[in-house]
Order: sequence, then C-alpha cells, then structure tokens
Amino acid sequence: MTPEQTAAASRPSIEALGSAWTRCPRTLRHARELGLSAWVFTVAGRAGALGDVEPHVAAAAMGLIHPDAVREAYESAQPVMAVPAIAAERMAQCCRWGRDELTGLPGLPRFVVLTRRVLRAADATAMPLYAAWRRMPVPDEAPAELAGVCLYLLTELRAGAALVAQTAAGLSPVQALLSGPEGEAGAVAYGWQPPFPAVGHLARRRGWADSVADRIVAGALAALTGLERDEWLELVTGLAEVIHPAPVSLSARF
Repeated sequence: MTPEQTAAASRPSIEALGSAWTRCPRTLRHARELGLSAWVFTVAGRAGALGDVEPHVAAAAMGLIHPDAVREAYESAQPVMAVPAIAAERMAQCCRWGRDELTGLPGLPRFVVLTRRVLRAADATAMPLYAAWRRMPVPDEAPAELAGVCLYLLTELRAGAALVAQTAAGLSPVQALLSGPEGEAGAVAYGWQPPFPAVGHLARRRGWADSVADRIVAGALAALTGLERDEWLELVTGLAEVIHPAPVSLSARF
C-alpha cells in the first residue's frame, strides 16, 4: 500500500481514536474539577501548547473555530489558570486515558515504535499546533500512555494537514466546515452562525483538499517501509475495533 493509500485508509480510525480521550467522562469531569467547561478546556487547552499567545494568534493556528469563540474561551480560562497550564493538564489526561483504555492491548509497543517514527518524520511547516504538541512534555512514557499521546498527535497532524489543504483549495473556515461531513451542525459547533452560504458547488474542491491532506500525511508515512505501513495500518485498525469511544461531541473533538 502506498503512503497516500495508507493515509486515506487510516483516516477514520485516527479521527475516532485520537479524539476519544477528549470526550472521555473522566476527562470532562477533570475539566469541571479545574473550574473549566469542556469547551474552554478543549479550545484554550489545545491552543495552550503554543505558549502564552494572544487569542487572535491561537484562532489563526486552529483555523476553523470562529475567532470570537476562541477569545471567549480564553477570557473564561484566564481567571482559572494560564492556557499553557491547561495544555499540560490536557496532556496528562491524554496519558491517563491511554493507561485506562489501552494497557495490555496486543501490539501496543510496536504501534508506538512505528508511530513515533512517523511523527518524527512529519514536516510541521505551516502546522504550528502539531509542532507545538509534538514538543509538549509527556508526563508518563509507559507504552499505553505513549500510545494515547501518539494517537492524539496523529490527529493533530491530520488536522494541520487538512487546514493547509483547505486553505490552498480556497475554502474559508466556514466553507470547509459546511462542506464537511457535519455540515451546518459542525459550523455552529465551532462558533459560526447562520445564515450560511450554499456550498454544494464546492464538493469537488473539498474532495481535492482531502486528497492533498492525504498526500501531506503520506510524507510522514513514507518513513515506514511498505511492509511496515501495512503492519501499522493493521495495528491502527485493530485499536479502533477494540476501543469504543463515547459519542462524538462537537465541542470536544481535539
């Protein structure tokens, strides 16, 4: 299987697994214990890996979330704790989820070895959030915890690649959301308000963007041999078959 084919084939599993920890009940409870809503924990915490940047800088890096929604998340977070500290809390929860859900699963050490090679090989140009999360300290490096982090980093890699591709395709953030699988519900969840423009004519452009994102991710997967990519895809698919995350919450997907 080529790197591009592997990127496309693994996309559904990565999107499901890499965000499962964000909607885990224990993660959401931890956010409440900190005094933060799930939305604030997700948005301000995700951007917090960039450091102490202004909300408009965070909004530019995340791309799809309405800038006003990012600013409001920052304003809610700041009386509680600095956004870089929230990012550290998120990383700890990602590790905790890995320990709770992945410990003892077959093939986990091998998955970590292969995925870390992919993540190191990924070109983070124009993907500041992926670059920032890749450099975040990991509080526990046991195999299950590392596997959880690897899954999340794969999600950030794909999200960064998709944002680059959608921008190159000439899709505005709201157009990218409306032309995606969740349509208007996704746009509203990210802070955009109707009335929305028609996007039926953008289907081909959106398809092109998805293909370009696959090619960007494929550049990292090229670090594996063909046999290793087949093995890696089997491992990822196997994890997705074992783990049954809670239903997707549009406000807690990263």
